[in-house]
Amino acid sequence: MLEARSLSRVYGSTTVVDDVSFTVSPGRVTGFVGANGAGKTTTMRMLMGVLGASAGEVLWNGAPITAEARRSFGYMPEERGLYPRMKLHEQLVFFARLHGLATADAAARAAALLGHFGLEERRDDVLDDLSLGNQQRVQIAAALVHRPAALVLDEPFSGLDPTAVDSMIDLLRTEAGDLPLLFSSHQLDLVERLCDDLVVLSRGRVVASGTVAALRDRGADRYRVVHDGVEASWLRDLRGITVDDVDGSTAVVSLDGLSPSELVSAAVARGPVQEVARVRQPLSEIFREVTR
Repeated sequence: MLEARSLSRVYGSTTVVDDVSFTVSPGRVTGFVGANGAGKTTTMRMLMGVLGASAGEVLWNGAPITAEARRSFGYMPEERGLYPRMKLHEQLVFFARLHGLATADAAARAAALLGHFGLEERRDDVLDDLSLGNQQRVQIAAALVHRPAALVLDEPFSGLDPTAVDSMIDLLRTEAGDLPLLFSSHQLDLVERLCDDLVVLSRGRVVASGTVAALRDRGADRYRVVHDGVEASWLRDLRGITVDDVDGSTAVVSLDGLSPSELVSAAVARGPVQEVARVRQPLSEIFREVTR
């Protein structure tokens, strides 16, 4: 388990990360989101020891993290760190050897990762000859090549086309299914699709955190009512709810004293019902609310 405990980073008179705490649990994917300048990259650098913390600490499995533990992590920094004129397979073998893999194991591992991303035929190409999307794939392979104990990935999906994103997600689920995995992203649809937990940063502070399901359930209970051949405008006259939207036979309402069962009973009494279902907040809406 990887834990940030009251991490802060101060530059002169400016606090860019302010008392940030969260946990990344094994077998769970934690999304780290926030606007540009919110402090995500600075926090990740402190987790990895690239930057020292002005206050607070990083824990690994309940104890203060060591340099040896950090060497076992897979890290994809904001500034990509591969060698532009080095061959792909040779480069991945080099990074694996730095982490202690035997030469034969490193070569097999590098070949397997290149194969997953469809780059096996380009193993002897240099990085600069690849598209930006393929360079990104190799960067992820470099973070995974030594079979890390945890993964910290800064914007891993940036610049990838939808096919490459699917391939990346498949690989992460296969390779990192039991690991603590933290990644930052501005692509909230991917965060919603991939993450178990979420940490939202704004102006250097955590403004929301928890499971994705719990965060989407926050706020007023909202329900979608769909009639069959009956206009839903009648709901405006029903006490105990607020009508958020009406479009023909469909309405979205927020409960304000009325129970879900009472809403169902009222809808059935009004006419044939196709659906009464809870509407969960999308992450984009939650993000806008907590970062205002």
